[in-house]
Amino acid sequence: MNPAPLRALARMVPAATVLLVVTSCTDASPSSSSKPVSPQTSTAPAATTPFTTSGRTTAMNIRLTIDGHRIDATLNDSATARDFAAQLPLALSLRDFNQTEKTADLPRRLSTSGAPEGSDPKAGDLAYYAPWGTLATYYRDAPYATGLIPIGQMTDGGGTEQLAGAGEISVEAAP
Repeated sequence: MNPAPLRALARMVPAATVLLVVTSCTDASPSSSSKPVSPQTSTAPAATTPFTTSGRTTAMNIRLTIDGHRIDATLNDSATARDFAAQLPLALSLRDFNQTEKTADLPRRLSTSGAPEGSDPKAGDLAYYAPWGTLATYYRDAPYATGLIPIGQMTDGGGTEQLAGAGEISVEAAP
């Protein structure tokens, strides 16, 4: 018998076991929704607002539209935020998670290069939850979460109130 396939299987079993344990410990996974939600991408042209000006790296201003209300936000200067900005504009369906945040599936996973191990989100924060590949928008403070990468923050304080009851969000580069 060839031992190579057995060694490969032995390397995969621990990872599969961890995945099963993590997903069985919570009923809040993306698949626990009563109906599947898929991202809806806009047909508008891609964002052109750069992260660099005159050789300096800067944050990027974006605009969220929630139930017809425009909310200003800023993306930080991280690889994950730049990768998110490259996908703009987006129109996304939101799901409530733990009565604290709204999550949305993204068209593709984002870069996590140089990202922190996790973060302690506050109301108004925008983040990428790497384990699920989702955008997380917070309308309440939440405890530290491993795999949560901050990508920006709403600059309009009223945005969190709009977000709490929202079912859809559009995100675009600010003019």
